[in-house]
Amino acid sequence: MPPSTFDYLLQELSQAIQGEVLTDHLSRMLYATDASPYQQLPLGVVRPCSVEDCVTLIRFANSHRIGLIPRAAGTSLAGQCVGEGLVVDVSRYLTKVLEIDAISRRVRVQPGVILDALNEQLRSSGLMFAPDPSTSSRCQIGGMMGNNAWGLHGLHYGTTRDHVLEIKAVLGDGTVVCFGPLTPGELEVKLALESLEGHLYRAVVEAVTEQREIILERYPSSRGIPCNQGYPLDLLAQGQPWVSHGRPFNLAPFFCGSEGTLALVTEATLNLVPLSGERVLVAAHFSSLDEALRAVVRVLAHQPVAVELLDKTILDLARSNPEQIKNCSWIIGDPAAILLIELAEKGNSLQGRGEALGADLCVGHGSYAAPILAFPERAWAVRRAGLGLLMGMPGRRKAVTGIEDTAVAVRDLPFYVARVQALMARYGVHCVMYGSAGRGLLHMRPVLDMTLAEERERFHLIMVEMAELVKEFAGTFSAKHGDGRLRAPFLEAILGPEIVALLGRIKQAADPHSCFNPGKILAAPPLLESLRTGKEAPIESSLTFFDWHKDQGLQGAAARCNGAGVCLKQAGQGTMCPSYMATGEELHGTRGRANIFRQVLALSGGLTGENSPLLKEALDLCLACKGCKTECPAGVDMALMKAEFLQQYQDRHGVPWRGRILSQFQHLARLGSWLPAVANWILASKLLQRVLKFHPQRQLPLLARRTFSSQLRTRLPYIHTGTRGEVVLINDLWTEFFDPQIGMAAVSCLEQLGYKVIVTPCLSAGRIQISQGQLRLAQNLLQGAVTCLYPYATEGKPLIGLEPSELLTFRDEALVLSPRGESRRRAKVVAGKARLFEEFIAQEAAIGQLNPSFFDSQPRRILIHGHCHGKALSGMQPLLDALALMEGSIVEVIPSSCCGMAGAFGYEQEHYEVSLRIGELVLFPAVRQASADTLICAPGTSCRAQIKEGTRVLAYHPAELLQKALL
Repeated sequence: MPPSTFDYLLQELSQAIQGEVLTDHLSRMLYATDASPYQQLPLGVVRPCSVEDCVTLIRFANSHRIGLIPRAAGTSLAGQCVGEGLVVDVSRYLTKVLEIDAISRRVRVQPGVILDALNEQLRSSGLMFAPDPSTSSRCQIGGMMGNNAWGLHGLHYGTTRDHVLEIKAVLGDGTVVCFGPLTPGELEVKLALESLEGHLYRAVVEAVTEQREIILERYPSSRGIPCNQGYPLDLLAQGQPWVSHGRPFNLAPFFCGSEGTLALVTEATLNLVPLSGERVLVAAHFSSLDEALRAVVRVLAHQPVAVELLDKTILDLARSNPEQIKNCSWIIGDPAAILLIELAEKGNSLQGRGEALGADLCVGHGSYAAPILAFPERAWAVRRAGLGLLMGMPGRRKAVTGIEDTAVAVRDLPFYVARVQALMARYGVHCVMYGSAGRGLLHMRPVLDMTLAEERERFHLIMVEMAELVKEFAGTFSAKHGDGRLRAPFLEAILGPEIVALLGRIKQAADPHSCFNPGKILAAPPLLESLRTGKEAPIESSLTFFDWHKDQGLQGAAARCNGAGVCLKQAGQGTMCPSYMATGEELHGTRGRANIFRQVLALSGGLTGENSPLLKEALDLCLACKGCKTECPAGVDMALMKAEFLQQYQDRHGVPWRGRILSQFQHLARLGSWLPAVANWILASKLLQRVLKFHPQRQLPLLARRTFSSQLRTRLPYIHTGTRGEVVLINDLWTEFFDPQIGMAAVSCLEQLGYKVIVTPCLSAGRIQISQGQLRLAQNLLQGAVTCLYPYATEGKPLIGLEPSELLTFRDEALVLSPRGESRRRAKVVAGKARLFEEFIAQEAAIGQLNPSFFDSQPRRILIHGHCHGKALSGMQPLLDALALMEGSIVEVIPSSCCGMAGAFGYEQEHYEVSLRIGELVLFPAVRQASADTLICAPGTSCRAQIKEGTRVLAYHPAELLQKALL
């Protein structure tokens, strides 16, 4: 079909539905990948908002023989959401919880409902939807059904299929059909229908009737092995009408695991279970993987509800990850493997059962430590982060998906794994292993560089041999994540040609024109076709400004994102990604931006080529909050990547006037400080706002009447200083020119606590220049600041900063922007001594230098909004510990993301509305709802400005609060 004709047809479709049809190149790039190794540009993206839209869409697809690729959160690992047809995104509009029936323990939902959001809504009823995949914060019911998802507690709760009661779906001819449990008489009526629905029922019933014995023999579920391979004929074969006392015939669960290849589900009725009660988690440590695997059978005798294995690779990655290291204090020694074993109340004492299990494993089954964990959620957080941690492995070699879904009988696990290890040794490949050992499933991921042709061929050979090995052990190749296009080529090798022929007949009956997700489960493309890294990486320019050496280049930094979508968070769940929280658009999450970054880099011209405007658009709403640097398990640092892109883009296209002016901020502020009244008149003028293209509703920060340094010169030092040594207070731009009262409070506080304070000249870490993509200027400013601070650092003096974005630049960007050699060495020395004010106070308290006796104990309520860079690079605990010295205070953290101001971002005319929307998610309501005497603490200048403008409430720096509380 000529492109012009196809474009016209899609325009017609757009006019025929209420939802959206996206055909621009940027949208197609966004939906070209999921969490699998594959990448393929779709023809377009359709976001239906009703059943009627779905009917119209399917009839359109049938008429023009266009494939439809259903997609929810897009976290599939086997390429289920990748193809050249139209992606059908249900996550945008089909997101309603339609009905909750707490008495019958049922809920009716649309396919775009997020699992965690559903369970939060059900919590007040004491109920939940049981399956709990690691992606629960963003996975959606439609995707869970498509892949028959299950999670950490699959041993106890089973799979999604076990909890789906009824569905409403649109069939291949556009008819809307409801599927649910049928009596024998009702089934006979369905079988007599001459419609497409009748064809489907007959195809399924005939398939099971003809080959029931072979089905039960070939599918491993009868042996207790979980299976998501092909269509679940085994499920039906164990029920009515073939087993008189079996479960009623029901095609609703049958659709679970069909990966959108049979129909488009628009609604589901789900079974609910009571919220889980008290549980304990035992962490059994082993010195070898084999010992851990041999212990699993013994563990199952204790009737656990979850048994998950973590190998040394996962554990080591977690302990070196800035976000996960705080969750690793429970790990004892240097284990080769750990079994996380959860027990639920079953009449006996949980504590006693946990202790008995630990003693059993330590005495006779190889464990050297098996504590009951006081904070089990920390261990589960490490387990859930497993996939992301693997993608954060430095270098181009990554733990590749492919054989991560195999399962065998639990008793066979040690022997099976030994064979797998021998296979990997033959190929010279390290293989990571973790996962649901209690169900015989380990996520096995060989570490390969898929940009190399020889490594891709090695991957193919490993897949072929593994399929043979799985068949030898009578296991399954797809236990959890499905076939997709990744494991579909091996379906016949595992289940045999007779079963595959049955599956083909069912597919033909339900989808005669092969419009539903073609190439998935059946008739898949070749294994190595359309890989993300299907060719040698292009030669990358060495003229990057940041040092990307640890990622083997900027491509490697972008490729850290595996598509698991941890960034697709709802408000209140963390810092990353504030613009996604406000808009709900794939484009505005870290995953979307990383996808565009990676694809643009692979195209001709890279960052400065003809596709660079697409990347500029994708990065437009990135607030450079740094949340992704730590909250993304793979450590994608989009703020750093954005700054790199902006510099290179502006080198080719020129620097905008606003960027030019803001990049000279320190010089302009210094000039203005000579006549602050005049400067403030200019800052308040509408003319300046128009020149800078700032929003007229924003009030620009005003210069103080006297600078910090001038106030210092005229004050008398506190008489009792220096008893606890010398500290260096870094005078940053904001403290010097705009908030000198904070600097004065910090000096006063430190002196009264016994420290001699050396205040530096006004220094800039280049934060503003970095945010504007002016990296040459930033590098010069950083080197000047490092030169000034280095002598103090070599003397061991703490370098204390008040503005988080400035101070933390010395610990972050300075280490990759400073030239290699002596400059880099000096930057590292300075970084090692650089501390936020609250970090310094907390550290001194931790070693006994400071205690609550220095401060009053008046009752106060303090609400904290943490600075994004502070949350990402130092965490909130130092601030909490510092404020805890005021013993009478009740301190609470507002669970906000970025405030929305983010330096100049919130002032910019084009970003003003989004800035306020971000503030309104959590921060503004929390401040407004606080009582009048509640103190708001916000370490960041931008944060305090946003709070003041959004709520008319003044927020304080922690130095001000501590200084006022001093006795």
